[in-house]
Formats: sequence, C-alpha cells, structure tokens
Amino acid sequence: MVGVGAAPLWLERALYASDAPARRKKILVAIFQRGAADGLNIVVPHGEASYYSMRPTISVPRPSAADPQNTVIDLDGFFGLHPALAPLQPVYAARHLAIVHAAGSPDPTRSHFDAQDYMESGTPGRKSTGDGWLNRVLPPAEGELSPVRAIAMGPVLPRALRGHNGAIAIESLNNFQVRNDSASKVFQAMYAGSSDKILNGTGRETFDAVKLLQSVEKQPYQPAADYPNGAFGQSLKQVARLIKANVGVEIAFADIGGWDHHVNEVGPRASEGQLAQRLTEFGASLAAFWKDLGDRMADVTVVTMSEFGRTARENGDRGTDHGHANVMFVMGGDVRGGKVYGEWPGLADHQLYEGRDLALTTDFRDVLGELVISHLGNRDLREVFPGYAIDRRRFRGFIATS
Repeated sequence: MVGVGAAPLWLERALYASDAPARRKKILVAIFQRGAADGLNIVVPHGEASYYSMRPTISVPRPSAADPQNTVIDLDGFFGLHPALAPLQPVYAARHLAIVHAAGSPDPTRSHFDAQDYMESGTPGRKSTGDGWLNRVLPPAEGELSPVRAIAMGPVLPRALRGHNGAIAIESLNNFQVRNDSASKVFQAMYAGSSDKILNGTGRETFDAVKLLQSVEKQPYQPAADYPNGAFGQSLKQVARLIKANVGVEIAFADIGGWDHHVNEVGPRASEGQLAQRLTEFGASLAAFWKDLGDRMADVTVVTMSEFGRTARENGDRGTDHGHANVMFVMGGDVRGGKVYGEWPGLADHQLYEGRDLALTTDFRDVLGELVISHLGNRDLREVFPGYAIDRRRFRGFIATS
C-alpha cells in the first residue's frame, strides 16, 4: 500500500514534540448515545420508591453485597450505577466522574431524527440552523492550524461538527489515506492549480490530514489499557492515540448506537439483556480511555449525551418508550466528580413530564456551556448556542476553575 509522501515539517515536529503540559490546549471529547438511552436504568434512583413500582420487571435491584453483578452500585445512598458500569466506579470514587441527572433538551419532540438534530445543532426546536455546536465552539484561527484539530470517528462527519471550521471524519487511522500514489499526485496538482480558493484550501487540508494520520499510524503504538473490540471502544482507542501523538486535536466526537430498547431492555437479571450489553461496552471503553491517557486527562474532558430519555414506566414488552429527560456523564482531570449533580424532580405521578417521563431540570446547553467556558476557556457562548441566554447561575459547578 503506497502513501502520499512525507508529512510537512510542522506535522513531523508535532509528532515528536514533548510539548510541556502548560502549553497544551484543552481538549473536549463529545460522545453521543444514539437511540435514546434509558437514563433511569443507567444511573438508578434506587432511593425512589416510585422507580420500582413503575418498573416491576425491568428495574435494577437495590444494592446488595450478595449479588453485586446484578444490583445497583451505590453512589450516594439514593443514586447508583447499573452494575455493567462497574469499570467507571473507581473514576467516580476518585472524583473525576460527575453525573448530571434529569438533563437534556427542552424540546418536546419524541422523534429520534429531530431530537438528535436539535442536540447536535445546539438549537432545540430550530430546524434552520446550518452548522453544529461543536464546530462553532472551535476558537478563532491563530497561525497554521492542525488539519486534525476537530475529528469525528466514523465514515461521515456528524451534524455537530459541520460548519465553516475545518473538521474531518476518520473511520480508522489505517484507512484514512489515498491508496494510489500516482492518483494522489494528480489530485494534489489539480487542487493546487485551482483558482477556487475554497477548493484549493480544502484539497490542501485534506492531503495534509492524510499525511499526518499516515505518520501517526506508522509510529509504534501500544495503548496503556485494554479497549473493548467493539466499534465504540476502538473509536476511543484511536482518539486517545491522536491525543497522545500531540498532533493538535482540540475537539473529538464519537458515538455509540443501539439504545432504543422498546422490547427486552433487561433480561431475567440486570446483567443480562440489551441494556447491559450496551453499557458493558460503554463503561469499559470510557474506563479504558481514562486509564490509557493517564496524566493527559488533565487536559481532556469527556461529555456524554443522548437525544432524550425513556418513559418512567416500563411498557408491556419489558422495554421502555420514548421519553424526555436523561442523564449526562462528565469525566476529566479538571472535573469535580464523585457527585450526582442537578435537581431531582421525583417520579411521583404529579412530578412526571406529561404524566409519563422524567422531568427536565438541567438544559443540556447549560452542561455544555459550563464545559465550553470553564474547560475550554471560551467566554462568549452567544455564537456557540445562538438564541439561548446562558446564565452562569444555572451551571452546576462540576468543573474546577483556577
């Protein structure tokens, strides 16, 4: 397999730079759980009696030392993790994993497509937004930019990263390349000779990214953790590799699907069924990412989100239907973790949204806004979340500020 040639000198320097921590930029990794994950069975309100009466066959049993693999992992006497998320418990105990419950989009839609679009655009209820919030969060260009400053793991660029700032989708490092050297030279000459500045710039950036990623892929690499073999685990493994290569990653995006559990969400035991299977890969992948990056997590924060939650009551097929509020995770070196943040609305009938769902008490834009300001240092959110008045008094305080 023939590559496209050596990387430009500035890219080569980036690969081998020691880059003192004080000079490193902060990095945000956004993870989307596509399909509407069941937040009530992920971070379980085991101290809420209504939770068990509403879910007689799919609830996760209260904490029990006699059967830890099938009971809630207690966090604070009221909330607990699904047992499949056991790999994340040490990160929570070390106070680097924070949880925000009853969080999500205020838009009432129960359409997967619309809800994902609204969350990725950062403008709930507005279909006319042309770009994504992650693209808008990129700081203004200063000097020569890395062609991989904004990356998404997957075959196509997600809605959240589309916009005027450069971003690329990477299905895998070893596949992100022009395979024929002769063809690559023709395309490079074509782009270079074009009078269209946009075409010329896009072509150059693409080939720079190809060269850079090829250079990274050629370097010997052994992760410091064992990642699951699924697509999500391998995506995070490659994100970690690029971060540790010091090639200028500022924003990364990955997603994990398969959360739309209308039927057989939970098996005869909590450790069985579709939800447990998804959470096993989800939790193990995040824990491996944390371990793999080690000290580099001082610069990195991970945030998770899903388009909406599930109904508070189980349905007749041992599943749940489309709901409203959900749960978000925030993990990183500057995270004030070891706590479940947010105002808990309760699950009594009169406390439910539209009489059926967990009510929303934290807008997802306030969670993301706190990350953008306190972690990334972007003080102006008017461009990031247009039409939404960010009020710092609504921030939950899960990021440590200097």
